[in-house]
Amino acid sequence: MNLRHKIFIMLLLAFCSSKIIAQQSQPNVLVFYVDDLRAELGCYGSKTAMTPNIDKLATEGVQFNKAYVQQAICAPSRMSTLTGLRPEKLGIYSIFTPLRSVHKDVVSVPQLFKENGYKTVSIGKVYHHGTDDKKQWTNYFSKEPNTYNKPENIALLEQFKREGKKSNGPAFENADVADEAYKDGRAANYAVETLQKLKDDKFIMFVGFSKPHLPFNAPKKYWDLYDKNNFEIPDRKKPENMYRLALTNWGELKGYHGIPNDVEYLDDNLTRDLIHGYHASISYVDAQVGKVMEALEALDLRKNTTVIFMSDHGYKIGEYGAWCKHSNEEIDVRVPLIVSRETSYKGRVVGKTSDALVENVDIFPTLVELCGLEGPKTDGKSILQVIDRPNTTWDQVATAVYARGKNIMGCTATDGEWRYTEWRDAKTQDILGAELYEHKNSLLSFKNLSGNSKYKKVEARMKGLLETQFPRNQGPFLQNDTPRN
Repeated sequence: MNLRHKIFIMLLLAFCSSKIIAQQSQPNVLVFYVDDLRAELGCYGSKTAMTPNIDKLATEGVQFNKAYVQQAICAPSRMSTLTGLRPEKLGIYSIFTPLRSVHKDVVSVPQLFKENGYKTVSIGKVYHHGTDDKKQWTNYFSKEPNTYNKPENIALLEQFKREGKKSNGPAFENADVADEAYKDGRAANYAVETLQKLKDDKFIMFVGFSKPHLPFNAPKKYWDLYDKNNFEIPDRKKPENMYRLALTNWGELKGYHGIPNDVEYLDDNLTRDLIHGYHASISYVDAQVGKVMEALEALDLRKNTTVIFMSDHGYKIGEYGAWCKHSNEEIDVRVPLIVSRETSYKGRVVGKTSDALVENVDIFPTLVELCGLEGPKTDGKSILQVIDRPNTTWDQVATAVYARGKNIMGCTATDGEWRYTEWRDAKTQDILGAELYEHKNSLLSFKNLSGNSKYKKVEARMKGLLETQFPRNQGPFLQNDTPRN
């Protein structure tokens, strides 16, 4: 054997060895994907929410203070996360169009990871449409319908069924039952059982908790953590000079039994009941996170499992007089995001926060880099270096969209302190209205400063940032569905 052959064999062995080591070091991934959860958590400074398990997770990783979704509505937001593509790239802006009814060939998280030898797990609400990528999950537990446990509420729903009424049940319930009586408790149990089955496999597991989405149904013990009278009534006024279609009036709450729809605002008593229910639901989900994390530790899986805690969008619990997401407002597009690396990782950062502007569209490329895979081209970019170095200087802007019907598109951009929004004709890109809000110290802002000469330079800068993602010469917005107002 000559020297050249020896060198070739040595290089080949080194390459194979590095590939084996890389495969052996690929971490598992556990993602808690929560519905309608704004940054209403103890670790984010909430004075009311009791979330000890999520707070503990924040001490074990990096908490992102300025994480943003790409659209404040379930289906498009989740599609964006799971494909790494923005809604304007997918052209889907409503909850009525499944991803795979339009995009057959787009590569998704479960598809890529399954192709690379991972067990892929979907529990509860991951995609909005359970049919999307159903065959790409090796372990699949579909999302369950909302359930009620109080006899009077069960009887009410049976009455609606007999009468042929299309109506939701009450907007909240506090039955004195075990966690498993409601669907998120069952989802946590499925997660624990699946971890036990997959403890010797590589896996990526998404655990989708439905609360605190309406109805605010949670076991009584979580309601008992709070005194309803301690909740403050939010400021219901709408921002001055806001664009006429900037907010969705009330939203989904009107579809629930017992909610009046002939008043401008809910009375203080009902408002406090609903805020109470939202908080009880958060604490209920927090307890389920704790159960799954305990199982991860008990099975000795934490050493090789990266954990991500995230939400699909924010939510208004009475602010601006609304009870929904469905807008480009800061409170609807900013979300909690916590990433905790596997404990065996030598560069693991714990107990830190980051003010870097990151987006849910960044999650897919981050997972690809984390696990050493070759992934598709996406609209996001990996934030792994920010997770490892939270003070890293990062993006200047985060953007989102919200469609009003098929003719009007709201495009919004934030630099972490200011939010600038343009409402455009979806076909011509003509600007129909503009908004500029300050958010240096609050998720809320009550005065549209667009056109105010005092903020001319700020508006020009923010307009420039918006244009980087939404140039007006790009032509009509891609539309693969027909969104409703």
